[in-house]
Amino acid sequence: MKLKADNKKAYAALVSVISNTSLITLKVIAGVLSGSVSIISEAIHSGIDLVASIIAYCSVKISSKPPDYEHPYGHGKIENFSGLIEGLLIFIAAFLIIKEGVAKLINPSEVGETWIGIIIMFVSAIVNVIVSKYLYKVAKEEDSMALEADALHLKTDVYTSIGVGVGLIVLEVTKLAMLDALIAIGVALLIMKEAYHLCVNAFNPLIDSRLSREEEAEICTVMETYRDHIIDYHNLCTRKAGKTKYIEFHMTVNKKLSVEESHEICDEIERGLEEALKNTDVIIHIEPGE
Repeated sequence: MKLKADNKKAYAALVSVISNTSLITLKVIAGVLSGSVSIISEAIHSGIDLVASIIAYCSVKISSKPPDYEHPYGHGKIENFSGLIEGLLIFIAAFLIIKEGVAKLINPSEVGETWIGIIIMFVSAIVNVIVSKYLYKVAKEEDSMALEADALHLKTDVYTSIGVGVGLIVLEVTKLAMLDALIAIGVALLIMKEAYHLCVNAFNPLIDSRLSREEEAEICTVMETYRDHIIDYHNLCTRKAGKTKYIEFHMTVNKKLSVEESHEICDEIERGLEEALKNTDVIIHIEPGE
């Protein structure tokens, strides 16, 4: 059965919620049994991932609502707000992990049952590879900022889980207790980097930043194919809300063209831009030439 776009996004977000809940349970059990701060840091990281997944699920449900009287441009930017919140949550999680790691460096303690943690870390990595690839696929298909942010969470979790797993193997061999705390701090620094990029990507559309250079270059490429029908185009303005790309520009046409003929040219250009970029809302201001 083929899912509609809105249901597809919600389903993907729900898959993320379920997988994160399962992995948190396993990591908490492993952390309690071993007393490893690096495993506990991973459980905290996955806990933030779970909160992010829930936020993503709620945001894609809201963003899918059609425009209404109070929101004539739709509800798409809710996904950017959710991405920003997710980024801030990651910063909080990283701070808590570093705080706990430093405490363990000052007062190191023995770590036991490391093999349970090692197995769970690599199982977690495998599960998150599968789920994050699925989320990225749906995010790209539906141009969903919320799902992309959620996928980025899980992708980082893959690296941190592998890092913790390898670190626990080294810890098992060397018996250096302080290594556990150092791994935890390393995990925190990595996810802080993730949080920074996530916040930047989520925040820019909220202040109506332009589309990317690649997307604007695509607009110019499309416009060049209509050079036989228009004199020029200028005052190009672009922005994005949710998955919708808003494109606005002034276009100069031969003043001998009728209103109907000018309108037909605009329709052709709008179709061309939609084919090139998908999910576009185009406004063209017609100006008479010489």
